[in-house]
Amino acid sequence: QVRLVESGGGLVQAGESLTLSCVASGQTVTRYIMGWFRQAPGKEREFVAAISGSGNTAYADSVEDRFEISRHNGKHTAWLQMNSLKPEDTGVYYCAIENDAGRISYGFNRYDYWGQGTQVTVSS
Repeated sequence: QVRLVESGGGLVQAGESLTLSCVASGQTVTRYIMGWFRQAPGKEREFVAAISGSGNTAYADSVEDRFEISRHNGKHTAWLQMNSLKPEDTGVYYCAIENDAGRISYGFNRYDYWGQGTQVTVSS
């Protein structure tokens, strides 16, 4: 079993930055994708960004020029640096792992393990 714990959410004003962290513990494999998803009230969970063990990254179009995902394989940790935040970035941000995967998946149903989520609120 894999446990994911997110941290770093909060309330910020538009234009400010936040960095989210995700630490994985428990049974993991060496080849896994770490991803971030978000869910706004009344909306479906959507892909934000993901990173493979070799460092390949993928981003949603809405965040590509503003967010940066990174990871430390030895520490089983991923970060999401979010810059120039907008009110539409508001939502609960979830960290997820797709186990035994070399290519990044964009669908949330491909991910095997999820954190409890951390709230990000951006005021205008």
